[in-house]
Amino acid sequence: MNIAPDPKSIPESTLLSPEANQAAALASANGVLTVDLDAIVANWRKLEKTAVPAECAAVVKANAYGCGAEQVARALAGAGCKTFFVATIDEARVVRAAVPNAAIYALSGFFQNTGEQYARIDCKPVIGDLNELAEWDVFCRRSGWSGGAAIHIDTGMNRLGLTVTEAQGIIPRINAGDHGITLVLSHLASAELLNNPLNAKQLTAFREIASLFAGVPASLANSSGVFLGPQFQFELVRPGAALYGVNPTPEADNPMQPVVELKARIVQTRNLEKGETVGYGGTWTARRPTRIAIVSAGYADGYFRAASANDGTRGAEVVVAGKRCPIAGRISMDLMAVDITDFEKNAVRRGHMATLIGEGITVDELAHHFGTIGYEVLTSLGKRYARIYKGGVATAEPAPAATEPPVVKAEPPPMPT
Repeated sequence: MNIAPDPKSIPESTLLSPEANQAAALASANGVLTVDLDAIVANWRKLEKTAVPAECAAVVKANAYGCGAEQVARALAGAGCKTFFVATIDEARVVRAAVPNAAIYALSGFFQNTGEQYARIDCKPVIGDLNELAEWDVFCRRSGWSGGAAIHIDTGMNRLGLTVTEAQGIIPRINAGDHGITLVLSHLASAELLNNPLNAKQLTAFREIASLFAGVPASLANSSGVFLGPQFQFELVRPGAALYGVNPTPEADNPMQPVVELKARIVQTRNLEKGETVGYGGTWTARRPTRIAIVSAGYADGYFRAASANDGTRGAEVVVAGKRCPIAGRISMDLMAVDITDFEKNAVRRGHMATLIGEGITVDELAHHFGTIGYEVLTSLGKRYARIYKGGVATAEPAPAATEPPVVKAEPPPMPT
């Protein structure tokens, strides 16, 4: 059994400073994910300005779309964001620790015997079922908790939410006062498609039912919904993916700033003869004498196998030494091969970093190669990356647990020359 030594037994001269530990973590990391908190704040402010006079909340579920819920929530609260949405009560605990005074809503609803957990951290459940509402009422009556809840009404998504008829049935409760409902909301199914008729249909249904919730703020717009116009914005908007640089208007240019940069280390370079193959299945064949770089990222790190290249299909690209280079062969669990034949000898070497997101490669471009959307790209970013946070609130990050990726606030070490 291995036992970690008592730090007091180690000579003080051999102990590393936090800065040295951070540098060591970066030096040993096979991949580095940099999150620009200032860009997230800038995106939130743009959305806030677009939605004026509505309040602009922030959706930070799924660890803030892979960007770090604690760090993102703290940065946005510092910029003036007062309301946050998560999916689960566990996510709410993380955000509450970061933003003690903000309003927090949990979108996945209320479950029996969980009331004390909501009350303990002052988190408001988003209730989308009459059984949930009854259970929440019982808890509030027995405990005296008056922290409030939201009502979710389904207007066309057919996922969560009371039907319009069910919502109409609780209007007498709203009219009676002292109802504890602090927000009424619905969710757009096709907001990214500007002329989709479902948008107008949902807007009409929500406007009619929300008008019956006298004195209760209403919310309909997600990231894309913010850009559908003032009629969709009501009293509060709930952007998520747009905060993190995903294009909320895919039929037009992206109005948001890029947020993440992802780099992975080159662990080997090798030369191939014409006719040799690369990777599992031998699906990619060198058509000339070829040099490849093996990059330490794969589908276990959230770089999807769908971005692979074969003899008939070009895959994704990465940036090496400022130049785009095509992937060669199949993406594997931990590694990918990149064609670097066109570089001068020794221009690319073991230890250099390849850029997987950044330097012109956007999250949305990578999503196209993955056959998915930017949301899935971000939320799949692997735990093996060291994480660097730029900007935001200047507070020291706690030392990460042994099972978590290192979190640092420093620039990566220079590439070997």
